[in-house]
Amino acid sequence: MAIFSKDLGIDLGSSNILIYQAGKGVILREPAVVALDKNSGKVLQVGAAARNMLGRTPGNVAAIHPIRDGVITDFEMTSKLLTELVRRVVKNSIIKPRMIVSVPSSITEVEERAVIQAATEAGARRVYLIEEPLAAGLGANLDVSTPKGRMVVDIGGGTTDIGILSMNAVANSASIKVAGVAFDEAIMKYVRKKYGLVIGRNTAEEAKHSIGCVYDRPDRLEYRVKGRNVKNGLAGEVVLSGEDMLEALRRPARQIVERVLDVLETSTPELVSDIAENGIVLTGGGSRIYGMDRLLQEWTQMNCMVADDADSCVAFGCGRSIAWMNHMQENTINIARRRLLRE
Repeated sequence: MAIFSKDLGIDLGSSNILIYQAGKGVILREPAVVALDKNSGKVLQVGAAARNMLGRTPGNVAAIHPIRDGVITDFEMTSKLLTELVRRVVKNSIIKPRMIVSVPSSITEVEERAVIQAATEAGARRVYLIEEPLAAGLGANLDVSTPKGRMVVDIGGGTTDIGILSMNAVANSASIKVAGVAFDEAIMKYVRKKYGLVIGRNTAEEAKHSIGCVYDRPDRLEYRVKGRNVKNGLAGEVVLSGEDMLEALRRPARQIVERVLDVLETSTPELVSDIAENGIVLTGGGSRIYGMDRLLQEWTQMNCMVADDADSCVAFGCGRSIAWMNHMQENTINIARRRLLRE
């Protein structure tokens, strides 16, 4: 029985929360959703059980995402969500665990403090923060210890974090609030505008995973979606094609590409030369959309590749950084201030 403290690495994502335990790997993966009774304020379900309630709850029950665009928007619910998830993995521990939590590069000092406090209330003995691009690079097994520049584009649920890594640190970075959730919303808007059908976010996400693309596919795929007809309010369905997905996702994908080009433009010639030699690594769930690597490669004229197990790279990176805990600064590490100094 594991009664002693186990250090944890937490990928605190807008869509999913992953927990890495030292010596065991990723031991928990749950949607970042909380089901709440609005009358009593009691939390009914968290994770997958709460996600299944989205769009299906009665008036007194709300299924909410307490983390949006990579940052905490509802502190109390995030704290309860983290507390429940951490309890599942360390329920027999006598000593509270130390935690490393990933955060977006664009985080502010106020948002840093909110993450630290939420992790502390969830049972952390000590809290350390790590920027998502660095965690993603570590999780993708990149050698970031040398002065050679490495570029990572982490397309998560709420944000896309772009970072150039060198000597175990972030040399240049940017974050844009366009990622998996934005792709889902783009599909929802497109289906409503073209076909007059209102679909839910879960349906849009399923379509994205099935036939989503940002580059021309050689084969023709179709996916049937069901929803509510705008004109008469009755149930309806349409068959989406790869061409529909390409049109729906064109704009958010282009926004990500433009932000990557901005980061390259503001980096030193030496770093850009290193990236041209080493290529660009894509991580996060959004990187698995068909053609994302080819689209970036076309615009940057650099080799682009999707990391193995791209969904879990940030969590694995948090886990690998556990070895650095004794050399890291506890609590707020002022990522926001360091970013200003880099600029």
